[in-house]
Amino acid sequence: MLEITNLHAGYTNMQILKGISLKVKPGSITAIVGPNGSGKSTALKSIFKLCDIQSGSIVWNQKDITNLPTYQKISEGIAYVPQGRQVFQNLTVHENLKVGTFALLKEQTAQSHLTQIYQQFPLLKSKMHQAAQLLSGGQQQMLTLARALIQSPKLLLLDEPSLGLSPKAMQATFSMIQDINRQGVTIVLVEQNTKAAVAIADQTLVLEGGKII
Repeated sequence: MLEITNLHAGYTNMQILKGISLKVKPGSITAIVGPNGSGKSTALKSIFKLCDIQSGSIVWNQKDITNLPTYQKISEGIAYVPQGRQVFQNLTVHENLKVGTFALLKEQTAQSHLTQIYQQFPLLKSKMHQAAQLLSGGQQQMLTLARALIQSPKLLLLDEPSLGLSPKAMQATFSMIQDINRQGVTIVLVEQNTKAAVAIADQTLVLEGGKII
């Protein structure tokens, strides 16, 4: 279980989160919604140690991970997908996925995980030698999800996965998120499309002004 207690976090001297507390059950989907500037993305970044944590605690699977560096959080089974479909545009689909294997210490393990990902996402296998910049928006989002999943995470942090997608691609992305969750992956989702997020979430938290309201 993920448990955040009285967390204050932000950037340098700027405080964004003002004492948030939440619990996420294993195997669930938690949606965090709210207006722009409310601290939603900062909440995810604090879990992944991509911002400054001023006080409070983050516990994952009964271990305090508050101040663990990001690379160690990956080893703890946590993966993060930032907003904006951040693929390496000039690399092929396969090369993008290979980047996701950097935390896997054994080449044999990395190859096995790549094989599993291609089985799960056959469309990516059909485009494995194609440059990522030539993929559609929905296909690039699929690639970012696959690149995170290649590490076999237990907790997946998703920041605005539907951002900039067509309605059809957005629907496909939310369907993929549900499929990933059915495989036992716990998901914390930040999303502007409140209606779509609430529809798939087991619990929804509303963030405003750096506080859960």
